[in-house]
Amino acid sequence: MSKRARESGDASALARAARAARRRAYAPYSRFRVGAAVRAGGALHAGCNIENAHYGLTVCAERVGVAAAVAAGARRIDAIAIASGTDEPTPPCGMCLQTLAEFAGPELPVRLAGARGGTVDTTLGELLPRAFTRRFL
Repeated sequence: MSKRARESGDASALARAARAARRRAYAPYSRFRVGAAVRAGGALHAGCNIENAHYGLTVCAERVGVAAAVAAGARRIDAIAIASGTDEPTPPCGMCLQTLAEFAGPELPVRLAGARGGTVDTTLGELLPRAFTRRFL
């Protein structure tokens, strides 16, 4: 199997896991349910958004997925898929992009999955071209 075919299959598996995580989202206020699946060190870690009546305490699916990977011992993220309920696939917010930049480089593969099966394949570098990283500290 070619590298491209393997990566496409991996992205599809990540998107399926992100869609499954989306179904578990806790979004009683906005009803904007999001799921994420992170691959790190060969393992898959899922997350969903968790809202709070105090919106400032809400946690995005991408950061929950990253936190699960870190809690399992990962320090580098290899790929991520994010599933939203919107027709057009929704990209991560700025806070999530910054979190991803802490654990991956600009080449990180990102698959965005919409509600009707549409996907967008991109990279962290395309979504966050001038990330603030440790090189600036």
